[in-house]
Amino acid sequence: MKLLIAGGAGYVGSVLIPRLQERGYKVDVVDLFWFGNHLPRQTGIINKDIFHLTVEDLERYDQVIFLGGLSNDPMAEYSPSKNFIFNAAAPAYLGYIAKNAGVKRYVYASSCSVYGYTENELYDESAPVSCGYPYGISKLQGEQAVIQMINDNFSVIALRKGTISGYSPRMRLDLIINTMFKSAMRDRTITVNNPSIWRPILSIDDAATAYIRAIEANQKISGVFNIASGNYTVGEVADQTKSAIEERTNVRVTLNIKHIEDFRNYKVNFAKAANVLSFHPMGDVRSIVGNLIENMDKFKDWDNASYSNIQTFKFLESGVEVHNMVGAA
Repeated sequence: MKLLIAGGAGYVGSVLIPRLQERGYKVDVVDLFWFGNHLPRQTGIINKDIFHLTVEDLERYDQVIFLGGLSNDPMAEYSPSKNFIFNAAAPAYLGYIAKNAGVKRYVYASSCSVYGYTENELYDESAPVSCGYPYGISKLQGEQAVIQMINDNFSVIALRKGTISGYSPRMRLDLIINTMFKSAMRDRTITVNNPSIWRPILSIDDAATAYIRAIEANQKISGVFNIASGNYTVGEVADQTKSAIEERTNVRVTLNIKHIEDFRNYKVNFAKAANVLSFHPMGDVRSIVGNLIENMDKFKDWDNASYSNIQTFKFLESGVEVHNMVGAA
């Protein structure tokens, strides 16, 4: 089977693609390589804007996976216009030409951010979505666009993922556990702005597994699926991160707990993914921290701007040569 992965050179793709290749898949990546290229040498490389792809470009692929876009709320709020272009229009366009090219399945990287704020309820995929922030709105728009393309010959699976953390060759330190880990190791302190809010947490290894389950699902399966390793309050994430670090290193960590209002609060039920896709997460907060500790020597230049999506994006907008910055990581 031949796969095209849009945005495959990013944080998730750099973990997913080696696992796909180990399973015998032929993988090409279309990407602008903002964050460099950390992919295996046998990966096919297409350095191209998604909007420049044509139906003819996609005719050779069995499935297309969309991992592109602007990832996370700070990126979306920094540039709302680009957020809606890359997170809503781009996946819609790619899905449209994929369907016309005869591609059999399209897998879309959605987000649990679409749920916005919930009052102590465990939301499944049938629950209302009410996010009022640019990132969640754009992810939902992209999801709705591709889901309505489903027919007997074109399967679409949208994965509403929790907040991912863990080590990737294309490392990020701007994600909840990764950020706490950085702060703990560099400053010996973890700051929690609001300990009571809920987040679905997803280990990066579980995220890669979810994409594999979607790619390998029966061709008749389509739909939206919540994907998470577990639901935690941010306060509990901090407690477990601190505990795991102190158990495995000689670092002692202080917690700095604040109570700043946050309008993003959600926890999700991911039973549908277990029942339909056979997705059974193996990770949790402590295993994610263990994964970071094991790989720490590869990214402990804590303040490297290439580990932050928003900082990299600002460099791009200012015209700085990003590949020089990434190469210095």
